[in-house]
Amino acid sequence: MKKGSLTVRVGLEGDEGGFRKFVIPISYLHHPLFQRLLESAQEVYGYCSSGPLKLPCSVDDFLHLRWRIEREPHQANGHHRPSLYSC
Repeated sequence: MKKGSLTVRVGLEGDEGGFRKFVIPISYLHHPLFQRLLESAQEVYGYCSSGPLKLPCSVDDFLHLRWRIEREPHQANGHHRPSLYSC
């Protein structure tokens, strides 16, 4: 894994596609859309977990979320514009 990234495990229990691993930039951790997903992960899995960070989100929804984060323009102050999306 390259510097400045982390591995996440994405999927929902009982989902046909199962779980998939993704390598994402650490900068995602500061994005409001991703922070909501982290809050959901804390509610579902708690704080203690071994291995990759688990995200309770379908793979398709995660891919859409990642696409939205990548396409979103950065504001001049370096912050992302918050928008609504539920994963």
